[in-house]
Amino acid sequence: MKIFLLGLMGTGKTYWTKRLSKKLKVGGYDLDQMVEAHEEKTISEMFAEEGEDHFRKTESKILRWFGEKKSFVLSTGGGTPCFNDNMDWMNKQGITIWIDEPVDVLVQRLLPEKTHRPLIASLSDKELSRFLENKLAERRSFYNRAKGHLQGSDISEEGFIQILRIYA
Repeated sequence: MKIFLLGLMGTGKTYWTKRLSKKLKVGGYDLDQMVEAHEEKTISEMFAEEGEDHFRKTESKILRWFGEKKSFVLSTGGGTPCFNDNMDWMNKQGITIWIDEPVDVLVQRLLPEKTHRPLIASLSDKELSRFLENKLAERRSFYNRAKGHLQGSDISEEGFIQILRIYA
């Protein structure tokens, strides 16, 4: 079973990857962490030094490595589905699930983490909300292609399990 979790930053992709991988007894991975380990630098350093195109190519290369694995849960980066036909590739490989939290919930979650997230570190609270609304608008057409979609109270272990029963 290959499970890809997608959604905006702050939706809980990494949290759910850990929970689901433990419950399903499969490996759990964070794509952003794997890209950073591969490149031996942070994503913000990659963007600054080599540019977004380099980052996206590396991200896609690491993502494709999961085609060789049998079972896992993978937390993707927020933009992963939007580049290099990644969404189509993930849908062919396994089960994609969009974790869709409301922007106001994301703002509350991300406020205490702003200093650790380069994309939002310099934004005011109001700008953070606008930033997330704009990112969601840009990415919605990709996220909508996920096999599963969880919102609000459906974002639960049982919600994930229901999707997995349908597609497994």
